[in-house]
Amino acid sequence: MIGIVMFFVALFALLLGFPVAFTFGGIALIFGVWAEGIEMFAFMPYRIQSIMENTVLMAVPLFVFMGLVLQKTRLAEQLLESMGRLFGGVRGGIAISTVLVGALLAASTGVVGASVVAMGLISLPVMLKYNYDKGLACGTICASGTLGQIIPPSIVLILLGDVLGVPVGDLFQAALWPGFVLVGAYIAYILIYAKLNPESAQPIPRDETISRSEEVKTALKAIIPPLALIVVVLGSIFAGIATPTESAALGGAGAIVLSLMYRQFSWGMLYDASKETVKVTAMVFAILLGATAFSMAFTYTGGDMLVEEWMLELPGEKWGFLIITMVVILILGFFIDFVEICFIIVPMIAPVAELMGINMTWFAILIAMNLQTSFLTPPFGFSLFYLKGVAPNGVTTRDIYRGVMPFIAIQIVVLASILMFPEFYGM
Repeated sequence: MIGIVMFFVALFALLLGFPVAFTFGGIALIFGVWAEGIEMFAFMPYRIQSIMENTVLMAVPLFVFMGLVLQKTRLAEQLLESMGRLFGGVRGGIAISTVLVGALLAASTGVVGASVVAMGLISLPVMLKYNYDKGLACGTICASGTLGQIIPPSIVLILLGDVLGVPVGDLFQAALWPGFVLVGAYIAYILIYAKLNPESAQPIPRDETISRSEEVKTALKAIIPPLALIVVVLGSIFAGIATPTESAALGGAGAIVLSLMYRQFSWGMLYDASKETVKVTAMVFAILLGATAFSMAFTYTGGDMLVEEWMLELPGEKWGFLIITMVVILILGFFIDFVEICFIIVPMIAPVAELMGINMTWFAILIAMNLQTSFLTPPFGFSLFYLKGVAPNGVTTRDIYRGVMPFIAIQIVVLASILMFPEFYGM
């Protein structure tokens, strides 16, 4: 039972606000020495070395760098302005354009914070100006910003591919269709809401001084460059020309080319993007090292065998296991970050999934869709914090919480459909 006690102590420490990496590493050291002695950690340097030599994980800093460079090129602003003019004449049009831009930003940058902040600064004031319901406006922005967790190239999918031993390219391909379905579900909800509440999602009067063809041309100019980068990055993976790590490097170079095209390149911008990349990467790898120590101590104390026995005895066998794990991950997502779940929870349940003969690609997509929900769920959903930080004074935390609830429900419905009808998604 030492391993189980260790897990709950770690969870309690995280809820108190202790740093994640040091919590996992420190608790692993305390319980590991108590249970097995300091000799248990003799192989830790070799584990650290194997992590540092893992070429799959090299894609993480490269994709982060690509997203940060694109964030600083005013890409989001131009996309939102162009899409807003295209769909503004439709009821709920600004919200629909926000979802579509969120999907494009997800596939080109994958940085949730950047997407939510950009859309919060640009589209939220416009929606409020045209008397959109505050909840609809806030929920749309938060949900659209999290699409980067399921639409490739997703950092979550890269981490899950490494933890579950599934090729990242396979995960990227498998995630495309669920991502499109989720975008379609968001748009369908907005259209239905606008139909039932016409005063809460009014269309924008067209600017008669600009012709429709000019609007389309402007929109295409904003859409084609990032779309071309998406095609190059994902296309090179799907065609088998490049590995995910190689395509990530290609994406980083392509992002710099786009910054030159948009005339936003500067050495200061490059330095800032590189510095932020180092910060994010250091955070991810520090958590990974702490999680490695934790999982080693958990395994040595027999916690993994206890979890495996309990999971194998669940009613309903495979389906009981899948439903329970999805519910547990959903609940944990209310309180802890996706990185901790990837590195701590997933390694505990992955061996059981393999023993039950579950398709690991399908299992990874289920987890990724579930982890996306964690960005929206109160009280610690990161998207909620990002939007609150840039929202006008009239928008309250209650408005944001109320707005994300329907989108959380949509994500859970799509997750359930992937669970019940995997063949529909090609899995």
